[in-house]
Amino acid sequence: MKVQVLKQYSVFLANEPGALGSVAKLFSQEGINLLGISSEVRDDSALVRIAVEPDGDFSGVLTKAGFASVETKLISIEVPDKPGALASISDTLGKAGINITNVYGTALHGHSCRILLGVTNTDKALKALEKLQAA
Repeated sequence: MKVQVLKQYSVFLANEPGALGSVAKLFSQEGINLLGISSEVRDDSALVRIAVEPDGDFSGVLTKAGFASVETKLISIEVPDKPGALASISDTLGKAGINITNVYGTALHGHSCRILLGVTNTDKALKALEKLQAA
């Protein structure tokens, strides 16, 4: 299990054709590699969460381009692709009193998966995950 802290940008967009493309193009032009992305759409607005490496400050890039965003920490957990991985991680965090505020990820069938977690207390979550790794 590999655990790493990333940055997550929650970007607020209009729910219209081309909105996601404009953000993706901006990150591409800045040479920023996206490690994960998810979205929620409600009526005429959308919230896109984008996971990136922890180095660098991209808030200014988004603001300069006219996007409203919020930067937070995100925990990336790489585990083998097998049943029970998310259950074990979420159970460990729950028992430690840590609330998971958002989750997204993907798996390469039969190989590995990356789970991206927003949590209420990143430092406490990292300590709980260290104990899980040691077990």
